[in-house]
Amino acid sequence: MQHGGRWKAVNEKNRQLLNYNTPFNFFDRESIMINIAKKSLLVALLAGIGFGATVAQAQERVYVIDQRDVVALSGFGLCWRTGYWTPAAAAKDPAGCQCDKDLLPKEVCEPPAPAPVAAPKPTGEKITVAADALFDFDKATLRPEGKAKLDELVAKSKAIKLEVILVVGHTDRIGSDSYNQKLSERRAAAVKTYLVSKGIEANRVYTEGKGEKQPVTGDKCKKMGPESGSNKKLVACLQPDRRADIEIIGTK
Repeated sequence: MQHGGRWKAVNEKNRQLLNYNTPFNFFDRESIMINIAKKSLLVALLAGIGFGATVAQAQERVYVIDQRDVVALSGFGLCWRTGYWTPAAAAKDPAGCQCDKDLLPKEVCEPPAPAPVAAPKPTGEKITVAADALFDFDKATLRPEGKAKLDELVAKSKAIKLEVILVVGHTDRIGSDSYNQKLSERRAAAVKTYLVSKGIEANRVYTEGKGEKQPVTGDKCKKMGPESGSNKKLVACLQPDRRADIEIIGTK
C-alpha cells in the first residue's frame, strides 16, 4: 500500500506540472516542454529517413545508414551527414561519390581510364615470283619448282594472323592483248587453287590478271626481231615481265 501511495503521489505531481492552472516552478514546466519537443523532433527525423536508421561507427562512415545498409536520403534525395563528416572523410567513405561528388576531387570519383591497348599493326610482304619459275612458257599449269615456291609462301602466311593474299598475274607483250589478259587471269587462278589446297581459306585469296599492261622491262627489249614465241632472244629479254606478284597481309 505504501508503494501504491508513492506512485499516486508522483503521478499527481506530473499532472500538476503539466496543468497550466496549477501553480509550480516555471522552469520545471519549461524543462519538461523542451524534452517533449526534442523527442517529437527525433521521432519526425526517424520517420523521414526510415525507421531504424542508425549512424555507422564514426571512424568508418560519415553518412546516416539505414537498416538496409544503404545511405538514408532526405525527401529531396540528399544524404544525411553525421557530425563526423569532412571532405577528407567523405572521400574515403564508400558513399562519398554518391552523396558529395561535386565536393570531392575528380580523381576520387572518376579514376583515369586505362591506357588503350595498342591495336596490332598490320604487316604485309610482297613477293614477286618469276612466271617462268611457276609455269612453262605460254602455260598456266604450275611446275614442281613453282609449287615449292608457293609452299614457302604458305609457311609465311601461317606465321601471322592472315587477313588476305593478293595474287596478280602478268605476261609479256608477245601475243594479242586479249590472249595475254586471259593467260594472266588463268595463272593467278592456278596460284589460288594451289594455296587453297594447302589450307588457305579461299575467301582470303583474291586474284587479278593484268595481262601485258604493266611491263617492267620498259624499252629494253625493243627492236629485237619478230614479236613471236619463236624468237628466243626476245622471249629471254621479256622474262621479267612474265611474273606473279603475291602479297600477304595480316597481323603478327
